Amino acid sequence: MSVDNLLDRALVRLDEAASHLKIDPDVIELLKYPRETTKARLMIRMDDGSRKSFLAWRCRYDDTRGPTKGGIRFHPDANADEAETLAFWMTFKCAVMNLPYGGGKGAVQVDPRKLSKAELERLSRAYIRAFGRIIGPNRDIPAPDVYTNSMIMGWMADEYAHIVGEAVPDVITGKPVTLGGSLGRDDATARGGYYLIRHLAPELGLNGTMRVAVQGFGNAGQHIASLLAADGHKIVAVSDSGGAIKASDGLNLDVLREAKAAGKSVTDTAGDFGHVRCEDDEVIGAPCDLLVPAALEDMIHEKNASSVNARVILELANGPITSEADKLLAAKNVIVLPDILANAGGVTVSYFEWVQNRQGFYWSLVEIHERLRAIMEREGREIWNVAQQNKSTVRAAAYIQALKRLAEAIEAHGTQTYFAS
Repeated sequence: MSVDNLLDRALVRLDEAASHLKIDPDVIELLKYPRETTKARLMIRMDDGSRKSFLAWRCRYDDTRGPTKGGIRFHPDANADEAETLAFWMTFKCAVMNLPYGGGKGAVQVDPRKLSKAELERLSRAYIRAFGRIIGPNRDIPAPDVYTNSMIMGWMADEYAHIVGEAVPDVITGKPVTLGGSLGRDDATARGGYYLIRHLAPELGLNGTMRVAVQGFGNAGQHIASLLAADGHKIVAVSDSGGAIKASDGLNLDVLREAKAAGKSVTDTAGDFGHVRCEDDEVIGAPCDLLVPAALEDMIHEKNASSVNARVILELANGPITSEADKLLAAKNVIVLPDILANAGGVTVSYFEWVQNRQGFYWSLVEIHERLRAIMEREGREIWNVAQQNKSTVRAAAYIQALKRLAEAIEAHGTQTYFAS
């Protein structure tokens, strides 16, 4: 996707939210730019004895409400502008959920699929050596993101412990449970979205059995499909990087999960259990009640938005709908539950992990789920009410709510209005 479009979208959301509030200009000036972005070149020894370098970044966008929080992604197209924009989104996501964090993001420009496991470990540890002075449990707390996982977080936490000379489990979240990770982290993103949909179902007009299409059948996509299917809803179409599949009477999720676990595509199940291969855009336009984009950015755009037949869209991916498509969907009265609310279950359970690490006392899975449900319902209800009061989209309401909280924190330090009075 175009980085310019990503940055423009972020600033458009900020300006739109500000138009609904009486905001001191100091607030907008502070939030237009990241607090700091650090760039490093990571040099590692490859398995063949050669040395290779990789560009890496860590952005701390805003820390007014607390230490910055955000994942580290390993991706060949990663760059500084993307990291800064994603950190901007994290700033607003944490404010939406009323978590005591600002937003951060990290990235390494690498295709991890081309590295051996040993090379991947060296790269992960090199990242912490480069940014060890940037991160910290009270300053900046990384987590997994695209192409990073709990194993990588475990390596990073271990490297940080070697640097500072003591175990500091709260420096990174998303770790293996045996190394201080939290129960419930594996399905947290999807579960948060599931709780949100279930709570707002009457207002969304989603009563009775739903027909659901899931665009992106990775971790979040598989979990949301399983949670909804367990409630009796029908998953009628899904897609992954290998293609798309549909079944008007509902897909067999067990077969789909087995295919993914074996490293195959969902399309490899075509011909069985009524599964029919289809075009990717047929998932976007599937006749359904709920559409769940759970893959990459900009998957719903001005060229395919008009084909959407869903009543509600739940954004489990970050930025899956372009601003142009947003307008088209609003004109069709499609309700979009935005990413900074819908997929915030992940950062919320990351917060739970940080809290548990700091107190040295760990909660049961039932406690994790109950705490997550309570927060998703509370903040979802608050944002729904803001949307009704402002006669705005739910996305605009989420940004309004987040900006209001950020503004209150920024203004508490004093702004032009205070100092000029």
